Amino acid sequence: MTTIVPTSEEDPFLAVVRFTSQLAWADAGPEAAEPEITRLCREAEESIVAGKWLELASLMVTSAELVSSKISEKDLECTYTIICSLVKNANSAEDVLEMVNAISSKVVQQPSDKASLRLKILFNLYNLVDQPYARFQVYMKALTLAVEGKVAEYIVPSFKKIDNFLKEWNVDTKDQRQLFLAIANVLRENKSLVKESLNFLTKYLATFSNEDALGEAKEEAVRAVIEFVKASSIFQCDLLDLPAVAQLEKDAKYAPVYQLLKIFLTQRLNAYMDFQAANAECLKSYGLVDEDCVTKMRLLSLVDLASDESGKIPYTSIKDTLQVKEEEVELWIVKAIAAKLIECKMDQMNQVVIVSRCSEREFGLKQWQSLRTKLATWRDNIGNVITTIESNKVTEEGSQASAPAIQGLNVR
Repeated sequence: MTTIVPTSEEDPFLAVVRFTSQLAWADAGPEAAEPEITRLCREAEESIVAGKWLELASLMVTSAELVSSKISEKDLECTYTIICSLVKNANSAEDVLEMVNAISSKVVQQPSDKASLRLKILFNLYNLVDQPYARFQVYMKALTLAVEGKVAEYIVPSFKKIDNFLKEWNVDTKDQRQLFLAIANVLRENKSLVKESLNFLTKYLATFSNEDALGEAKEEAVRAVIEFVKASSIFQCDLLDLPAVAQLEKDAKYAPVYQLLKIFLTQRLNAYMDFQAANAECLKSYGLVDEDCVTKMRLLSLVDLASDESGKIPYTSIKDTLQVKEEEVELWIVKAIAAKLIECKMDQMNQVVIVSRCSEREFGLKQWQSLRTKLATWRDNIGNVITTIESNKVTEEGSQASAPAIQGLNVR
């Protein structure tokens, strides 16, 4: 096995060029190889002397990728460690960005070859770069490699820090869209991360306003709706009022998709049953299973019943709304409790459910207004309690002050 060992006798950049060129031309024979190796080394020396670091970086990564499949992971990592260190020599911010793009683009070209190591190389490059936008570009390349190289598990933990990254990178809306969609695509590969995938897909769609070219987001809007409907553990989303999703309502092809979303967020089981009868083929074309949809709609219908201000649901209402047998009513209540959709008590004697809390299917203007009203009521109630406490305190202090005077009276 050949290993790079830079010494004081040769510049490490030149050592990498010599090492990779020798391997690249190893099968050509000495007569053909020597002139090419000499030429490449001369070009590298000229770039070093002239301070043309971008040209040197391009030369080095091209040579490295030619032999990447022939060398060990240790040698490839060592090679790229030296190549990536070139960014510290860049003469300007523009040069840093170009150099980063030149290096990272080559690193992701062969995702099936040592994918996890290539991801590590990109992380090392990220840490070497100080310029925020250059870091963003490296991160985007890492996302691409994570999907194509099937090494998403190494980058998923970093998604928890995305908000902090965005503050650091300070990228525009277009770049944010690109980022959110790329992350959603990474998470899409893992079925256990459906909720997180939908979250970033929603973030992507939320970057579009009515002034934007909404057609660009149409396919992803459909994807988001279908992902929400399919997800057996997701019962709330904020898709309905997003312009990128709302455009589907007037689209000849995708209007049924929007109608389906509206049913799942605002209506009950009977509306879904009517929709299913008229659009059975449409549901099948998107891979939706009727039985699964009915199950989810029953739970969502129960949430809708629970949202009633009275806080009490008769068993008969649950039976009729969910279209189940009388003996199945409590089973569905338990399912809703297990899914953390409602908190309640079952009064079996009176055949009613007493609801103390229920989830919201969506959180739009109506829900904000309701929350505002509840907070205002809570504030007034707290104010009344404080007023009562202060009044009692004044009365108590007055009583204590008059006590010594009363005690001082003598009956003669």
